[in-house]
Amino acid sequence: MRIVFVSAEIAPWSKTGGLGDVCGALPRALARRGHRVMTVAPRYKAYADAWETPVRARYHLFGQWHEVGFFHCLRDGVDHVFVEHMAFERPGIYGNDRGAWSDNLFRFALLSRAAFDAALSVPVEGGTFGQDVVFHANDWHAALVPVYLKALYQNVGLFPNAGCVLGLHNLGHHGTSARSEFDGLDLAQRWWPTVDYDGNLNVLKGGIVAADKLVAVSPTYAREIQSGLGFGLDGLLHFRRADLHGVLNGIDDTWDPTTDPHIAAHFTADDLSGKATCKKALQAELGLPQRPRTPLIGLIARLDHQKGIDLVMEVMPWLMSQDVQVAMLGSGGAQYEQFFRDSQRLWPNRVRGVVGFNEKLAHRIEAGADLFLMPSRFEPCGLNQLYSMRYGTIPVVHATGGLADTVETVDPAADRGTGWAFRRFDAEAFAEAIGWALLTYRKYPEAWKAIQQRGMRRDLSWERRAAEYERIYAAAVTH
Repeated sequence: MRIVFVSAEIAPWSKTGGLGDVCGALPRALARRGHRVMTVAPRYKAYADAWETPVRARYHLFGQWHEVGFFHCLRDGVDHVFVEHMAFERPGIYGNDRGAWSDNLFRFALLSRAAFDAALSVPVEGGTFGQDVVFHANDWHAALVPVYLKALYQNVGLFPNAGCVLGLHNLGHHGTSARSEFDGLDLAQRWWPTVDYDGNLNVLKGGIVAADKLVAVSPTYAREIQSGLGFGLDGLLHFRRADLHGVLNGIDDTWDPTTDPHIAAHFTADDLSGKATCKKALQAELGLPQRPRTPLIGLIARLDHQKGIDLVMEVMPWLMSQDVQVAMLGSGGAQYEQFFRDSQRLWPNRVRGVVGFNEKLAHRIEAGADLFLMPSRFEPCGLNQLYSMRYGTIPVVHATGGLADTVETVDPAADRGTGWAFRRFDAEAFAEAIGWALLTYRKYPEAWKAIQQRGMRRDLSWERRAAEYERIYAAAVTH
């Protein structure tokens, strides 16, 4: 198959979270399985490994003609195409500290239009990708791809056999604008009902209606968004349930304790001695007392309401009574960033709250921590719990979305489980789950080691996931 990914971000060139990671890793896994894969993303800045192509294209959007250029590089068997336009050349992907960019609808409509010319015209090995492709659009930023495919291309005989899959990574963002903005999208008025949501323009709704297949990033999330977590699109998603699939994300070999260049020592499930070295090095780096038997708890998160940081705030005084150390990394809401700073000030020998994001430090926290906290209110899939299990760091999570699908609560009697998942979303249930984990760590070291090893030996690779996507792509083409 020939598969064209369209995304607002793609690691390692652009990333704010899991979307960038997925759109960087899944195409590589599909290429390893013999498919021709192209990614299309904005060129937010000059990328040293991407070269300008002679291809230019013009689109009429929001009352003007706009010309874009295309840059290309081949890496790991994937053709990466970057769309050049001045609207993308800003320091923030979606906005700055004052909020979202006011022209994001235009920016991502431009990306969606450019995806078709990337497939038709950008030179790659063997010519161009051509028209017999499957588009994999991701989140609201690319949700106009299935709409444009049907409205502007297939109705004039282009891409006649193409299918389109819409990936749903987070239903919390719809790309909602005023009704008047519809006129700028170069769509005939008969397409207004496709994107109409209570009189406003809703790009994600349009993509859900127009796509051949829909993929949520975990089976549980696929069910949840039909009944309570669809942010108003629950009914539509339930209506399309026959075309809605849930496929867990995987993780690639950049997160591997046997080869990770960012950690102090390598280790495996059979030989965990290097993990103790990583813990000691992390304590030294953060200026915490180097106490090997003191439980070190990690937290890495985007600091917002979704991530349940308010639960961490509630349990922190109790946690400090349990003789533990806590290493936190993240940025976001001002009140949560202040919580990081206040916690470090109140408990200087027990807490480090690093505000910002540091990829290398994130690796070292995953490798050096004993426990990892992820009390998200909702979590489409989540990646940090997967990283944690691969690094022998036991996760404590709220049983929602992909967290429920990936973390099995420990059952000592049956020698089962990879962590602790609490179901009732409150501080009491969260603290109880942490308490069980701490008890196991302190009193039952052999059981603890067995939990680590079960998590580390799980198949968390993209290869299994890629096989599931293949079946969905095939169904999208014949839909």
